[in-house]
Amino acid sequence: MNIFESIKMSSTTLLANKMRSSLTMLGIIIGNASVIAMIGIGEGAQSFVNNQVNSLGPNVLFIVPGSPEAQRQPVYPPQNLIWEDAEAIAEQVPSVEAVAPSLNASELMSYRSKNATASLIGTTPEYLRVRNFDVARGRFITDLDIKRNEQVVALGSEIAEQLFGNEDPIGKQVRLKDITLQVIGVMQPKGSTFGSNQDMNAFVPITTVANRIVGRTSPYGLQVTFISVSIQNEDQMRAAQFQIENLLRLRHKITDEDDFTVRNQKDLMNTLGQITGALTLMLAATASISLLVGGIGIMNIMLVSVTERTQEIGLRKAIGASQNDILIQFMIEAVILAAAGGAIGTGLGISGVLIVGMLTPLEAGISTAAIAVAVGVSGGIGLFFGVVPARRAAKLDPIVALRSN
Repeated sequence: MNIFESIKMSSTTLLANKMRSSLTMLGIIIGNASVIAMIGIGEGAQSFVNNQVNSLGPNVLFIVPGSPEAQRQPVYPPQNLIWEDAEAIAEQVPSVEAVAPSLNASELMSYRSKNATASLIGTTPEYLRVRNFDVARGRFITDLDIKRNEQVVALGSEIAEQLFGNEDPIGKQVRLKDITLQVIGVMQPKGSTFGSNQDMNAFVPITTVANRIVGRTSPYGLQVTFISVSIQNEDQMRAAQFQIENLLRLRHKITDEDDFTVRNQKDLMNTLGQITGALTLMLAATASISLLVGGIGIMNIMLVSVTERTQEIGLRKAIGASQNDILIQFMIEAVILAAAGGAIGTGLGISGVLIVGMLTPLEAGISTAAIAVAVGVSGGIGLFFGVVPARRAAKLDPIVALRSN
């Protein structure tokens, strides 16, 4: 008997027992769908994390006050970075493109009867370039605003909508604490970054925030919350970090432990990528157990099928079918079940990934490699677990098989 006749006979036999064949495939379907969905969701999470890091700005270093140990103290946060540190970095580190110090606070902002809690950012004009922000209407803070301590503000798109609705906010005045700020601009929508809604930011000249809103708290200069530094080229990130650390050690007269921490955007991306990659691998490995269970299910059903079809096997052997013919037929049946289950599971897995992409911020990541591996593994599982029942069927004595009831 040639291979095509074996395939035809195997297909006919499986279609004659639709319910049993469907239940046999169920484990493979669930396994394939789970593996493809988990890998797709994991890749979507990796892409989402990369986009979140990239949204912080291109080639950025973040300088925060305090050593890593000091930053874990929630009661007395370190306060030792000043605006002059940022100016020194901009002047003395050649690979730096722009530096943006930030003095942050959370304040209630109001316009007429409407209120909104703003993430107040006192900063300089370089913030736009360093952190990759754009102005939608009006303008941003200028050097002249900083020199004059101007009471002006550029609003994020969402806080502007909450306070003004459809009204044009440019030129209007908002209240913050006991001062009035004139709206000079509205920013392009930015979205959330690591859970922080960037569209609720309100940008004010750093001198205005220090002198009129939060007050000066450092005796050494204008204190800042952190400093963002944009580097000209990604290849210069390590060298720039080394130069900045040495410069700040000299300025702060450090002889022992640093009182600041420089965080590299690339290191952050690599760390988060390793975490999401490990989670994806763990989820895929967990889902793969379903494939193993499905393979065992195929073996069990095929063993039952051998018992039920002993007379058929005996009759085929009596009219000339060889052990090899019987072996091939049963193995083909197992492979068809596994491959069909793999195809259906692949469709369900891809659909699941697309649905997750539509309903969540995660991007739909459909991996062709994952699909190929999952379908290949499911077919291999069918072949592997079909060997035992196929060998058992092939070794049946035709006389004994024909006598069985």
